[in-house]
Amino acid sequence: MRPWTGSWRWITLVLLAWGTLLFYIGGHLVRDTEHPERSSRELSKILAKLERLKQQNEDLRRMAETLRLPEGQVEGAGAAGKLRSLEEQLIRAKEQINSYRSLPADGPGRNQEELRRKTENGVRELWYFVRSEVKKLAHVESGELQKHIDILLQDLGHQQRSIMTDLYHLSQADGAGDWREKEAKDLSELVQNRITHLQNPADCSKARKLVCNINKGCGYGCQLHHVVYCFMIAYGTQRTLILESQNWRYATGGWETVFKPVSDVCTDRTGASTGHWSGEANDRDVQVIELPIVDSLHPRPPYLPLAIPEDLAERLQRLHGDPSVWWVSQFVKYLIRPQAWLEKEMREATAKMGFKHPIIGVHVRRTDKVGTEAAFHPIEEYMLHVEEQFLSLAQRMHVDKKRVYLATDDPSLLQEAKSKYPDYEFISDNSISWSAGLHNRYTENSLRGVILDIHFLSQTNFLVCTFSSQVCRVAYEIMQTLHPDASSYFHSLDDIYYFGGQNAHNQIAIYPHQPHGNEEIPLEPGDVIGVAGNHWDGYSKGINRKSGRTGLYPSYKVKEKIETVKYPTYPEADKLLQKQ
Repeated sequence: MRPWTGSWRWITLVLLAWGTLLFYIGGHLVRDTEHPERSSRELSKILAKLERLKQQNEDLRRMAETLRLPEGQVEGAGAAGKLRSLEEQLIRAKEQINSYRSLPADGPGRNQEELRRKTENGVRELWYFVRSEVKKLAHVESGELQKHIDILLQDLGHQQRSIMTDLYHLSQADGAGDWREKEAKDLSELVQNRITHLQNPADCSKARKLVCNINKGCGYGCQLHHVVYCFMIAYGTQRTLILESQNWRYATGGWETVFKPVSDVCTDRTGASTGHWSGEANDRDVQVIELPIVDSLHPRPPYLPLAIPEDLAERLQRLHGDPSVWWVSQFVKYLIRPQAWLEKEMREATAKMGFKHPIIGVHVRRTDKVGTEAAFHPIEEYMLHVEEQFLSLAQRMHVDKKRVYLATDDPSLLQEAKSKYPDYEFISDNSISWSAGLHNRYTENSLRGVILDIHFLSQTNFLVCTFSSQVCRVAYEIMQTLHPDASSYFHSLDDIYYFGGQNAHNQIAIYPHQPHGNEEIPLEPGDVIGVAGNHWDGYSKGINRKSGRTGLYPSYKVKEKIETVKYPTYPEADKLLQKQ
């Protein structure tokens, strides 16, 4: 019986697990005497679970019995046939166990079903209301039209917030919120462990390396994204990232004076051979590769955003609303682990400014961006979305005070915001605003300021900003590491999320669309659309790659086209994680 000892132990462990679960459910039933009404309501459900588990336990016992062989029967002429038969039975047993795991216990819970029906009814009533009110507009006198429209928008806002609140509660119903927390934690630990394994090879002198110089000619957010791009290619090509950061324009001592080193054991770029990037296949026999900035990268590897790893794609698409942002965020998370002095500064700044929740983050970038990369947006434009979010937050939590964390490179904006919105508490550090000015930007004090701004923006409940700013996008990326899914926790006044140097961002049409004017383009289900941007008015702009036409289309008629790539899976790192 020795050859099947592992399989028999595996079956025994499964039986033991089922027995433990039975014991847990029984114990839970006994402990729940403090709530007799709830116990009574749940009694039939629990008994049904017990009966089903009992049946499954009996089935597994019978399967285990069929796998038992008398001592000595393995030997002899029929041994091979017996073993083949046992192997087939074991495969069937495993399939049966997997089928038990995939069966829903009792279908969706009561809370989930009630909330689903409530949400459906809310959407239906919203349509009835809109249809009726729009028809009324034709009969409103011109002098009363604006007043009627204002009331209509106010009522629509109430209904929209009500539906969104129901959807939030639906997302948390019947343990779904707990599942997301655990799945997000497990996925992040998996990726962080793989990165750590890659960055700490057993023998640095023999490790394949990719060298990245941080001193790209741009600001902090741009430089951080440059290192992320290097890191993703290093991960994809299974090379340890060597970050060259001496004489960094922000801190002459280098990256390691602010953040933890990217490796504990391998920071030396030397190797038997060195070359410049010429493609993964061409560089296979070169130990050390130097990577250019993404604008000069040729040939382009498949590992650039917005692609995600094929082995994690199914889990990520189930968990997160924007898997590509989540994937980028994991490299940011590893890179920005603060040194002790910086961690202390963050704690002290939190206490000094009185930073607490609920709070909404506002990032206003002016100076060098306005008129070149971005348009000017007055504070009123930001605060419109801030007010909407506080109204939404108030429907699911207590809002004792409307707090705003204001990050800006315009020192005069704080006083302007305070005078125009006296019912808000603005939390900000004007010394950071001064240090963010063009004349002071590339100093250690400025670096401290931008790091603190990004940190606090990422900690807020919601972010209002312009995604044309790298600072805003970094804060949004860090947000993804603090919540199971923070993909919707923002409003950008201009761009959709993007990663500089990314591959094409595509969507797929799921509904047909016939244009209502010359600005719109037709869609057929399955058409691939290259996205140029979202106008935040129900329409997006892009190019239909089949017809070649560029124009507007309804945003709800498309879905994201998720690109997956065969990244390495680092099984050695996963085995180490499982042993922990």
